[in-house]
Amino acid sequence: MPLKAYFDEKLIEAGCDEAGRGCLAGSVFAAAVILPKDFHHPLLNDSKKMTEANRYTLREVIEKEAIAHAVGEVSSKEIDEINILNASFLAMHRAIEKLSQKPEMLLIDGNRFKNYPGVPHKCIIKGDAEFASIAAASVLAKTYRDDYMKQLHEQDPRYGWLKNKGYGTETHREAIEKYGASEHHRHSFQLIQWDLFHQH
Repeated sequence: MPLKAYFDEKLIEAGCDEAGRGCLAGSVFAAAVILPKDFHHPLLNDSKKMTEANRYTLREVIEKEAIAHAVGEVSSKEIDEINILNASFLAMHRAIEKLSQKPEMLLIDGNRFKNYPGVPHKCIIKGDAEFASIAAASVLAKTYRDDYMKQLHEQDPRYGWLKNKGYGTETHREAIEKYGASEHHRHSFQLIQWDLFHQH
């Protein structure tokens, strides 16, 4: 199934998606992308189904050919304060705010969203596998977040973030048990299987 180019041909649409919602460490990132209505690329798909190399190849194409694109970030500290669902919405709002052109419609990946002032939205479950603009946003959000996790890994390699990107893999959880949580961990998440957390 090729990705759909638009939801409504007459409107300037921005596709929005986030990356890193289920991670134990690091910021959540989101992107908003307005593509030309005739944009097509054979590699473009839901970013989770693409190879890392293809995501980075496509990031260049998207950034060159999109009418507008932007990335928003919400830190782990903010996530702890407002919870991950609100943080995902806020990251999308931050991305939308930075777009050089104002969209007339937002296509949101997922089933919930917090109204963005002045722009109607449509939530689409698995939208990143249906609409090109959402797939493009998923590619930007994922690659920018991966770059950021690589930087964090260079500062503090104990948790293996280069490999796990902050997700709760067994080795990541073992490292948290061994070293405790870092400042980049989301302390409101259950970081290890049993909450041994309150002793630090």
